[in-house]
Amino acid sequence: MTVARLLFPLCLAPAMLLAQETSPPLTIRAGKLLDGKGGSIENAVIVVEGSKIVRVGAAADAASPANYDLSRLTVLPGGIDTHVHLTSHFDANGRVHNDPEGKETADVTALYAMENAYRMLMAGLTTVQSVGDAEDAPIRDAIARGVLPGPRVLTSLDPITDESLKPDQLRAEVRRRVDAGADVIKIFASKSIREGGVPTLSEEQLQALCGEAHRLGRRALVHAHAAEAVQRAVRAGGDQIEHGAFVDQPTLRLMSEHQVVFDPHTHLIFENYFTNKARYLGIENYTEDGFAHMERAVPLMKAVFKQALATPGLQIVFGTDAVAGAHGRNWEELIYRVEVGGQDPMAAIVSATSLAAKSLRLDSEIGAIAPGMQADLIGAAGDPSKDIAALRHVVFVMKGGKVYKNVAP
Repeated sequence: MTVARLLFPLCLAPAMLLAQETSPPLTIRAGKLLDGKGGSIENAVIVVEGSKIVRVGAAADAASPANYDLSRLTVLPGGIDTHVHLTSHFDANGRVHNDPEGKETADVTALYAMENAYRMLMAGLTTVQSVGDAEDAPIRDAIARGVLPGPRVLTSLDPITDESLKPDQLRAEVRRRVDAGADVIKIFASKSIREGGVPTLSEEQLQALCGEAHRLGRRALVHAHAAEAVQRAVRAGGDQIEHGAFVDQPTLRLMSEHQVVFDPHTHLIFENYFTNKARYLGIENYTEDGFAHMERAVPLMKAVFKQALATPGLQIVFGTDAVAGAHGRNWEELIYRVEVGGQDPMAAIVSATSLAAKSLRLDSEIGAIAPGMQADLIGAAGDPSKDIAALRHVVFVMKGGKVYKNVAP
C-alpha cells in the first residue's frame, strides 16, 4: 500500500465525521405554542435543524408523524433568568459556603456549581446570567463547549464593590474584568438589603464605571436599593437595575424614560433565606438584624413591583437572585409575580423570554420561537399563559436543538 493511499482516507476523516454528526431535521408537535413575544398557536409544529429553528406553524395534519409529540403540552421558549449566583451553595457542613481560608478546592466548588446549573436546566431555564464569581467562567465555557449539561451562562465574574476607589481606579477594575472574560459588569451602588441598602457610590464613580463598560462593549448591571442610588445609576448610564426595594414612583418613571431595565426580586430570594435561615445565620451580614431588614423589605418589594407594573414603558425582566437553596426553583419568583403581584401571565412569560433576551442583547438568538432562533424549547404540563403555576411542571427541555429532558407528564 502506498503512502498516498494511506493519507487519502485520513484527509477525508474530518469531513466524514462532520457528515456523521450532522443531525437530520427534527419535528416537534405542540398542543399549544407560546412564542415568547405574546403570541400563541394551537396545535403547532416546530422544525429544528441542528441548533436552530427553521420552521414554525400550525400543523397541517394532526396525524402526521413527529419526532417529539408534545401535543399534550404547552411549548414555549426556554426560560431566561437574568440574575443568579451559580457558585452559591451549601457546603459539606450544610452551611452556605463561606471559605476565607480557601479550604474548599476549586474543583469541588465547580461541582457544586454544576449541580446548580443542572437543576436550573431541568427546571426549564436554558439561559442564566450569573452575577457573579470569578469561578463562573470555566463553568460557562465548559457548558458552551457542550461537555457539561447546563443553561447557557453569561457572567460578570466578581462584582465591583469598593466605594473607596477613584474614577480611574474604577475604570481599571472594569478593564480587569473584561480582560478576564466578563460578559457584563456588575456594580454595587448601594449596600446590601441586610445593611439597609443605603447608597455607596457617587454619581461620578458610577459614570466612570458605566462609561468604561460601554466603551468596552459591556452592559452595566447595577445593584441598588435606595431611590437615590438608583437615580444616580440611571443618570450615570446604567443599563439594568437590580433589586430596587426602596424606589418610589418618580424613580420608576426615571428608569422608564431612560429605557433602563428593571429586575426586581420580589419573593424567591426572601422565601429561600427564611426557609434556610439556620444555614445562613452568623455568616458575613446574615445576622438577626440583617434578617429583620429582609422581613421588612418583603411588603415593600411587593408594593414596588405593583408600582413598576403601573409605570408606562418600564421594562421589567425576570431575575431571581438565586443563591444556595434556590437553584431549580427559579419559577417560584414568576409564579409569585402573577399570583400575588398581579402581573398578567403572558406578560410574565414574555419577561422571562424575549424581554429578558433583549436585556442581554441576545434577542436575535434566544427568547422566542421563530425561524432562525436557537432551538431552546420547554414543554409544560398545563398552560402557563392561563395558570402560571404550570411552570412547576416542565417535562421537556431542549437547548440548542439537544434534548436534555423528556418525561411523561
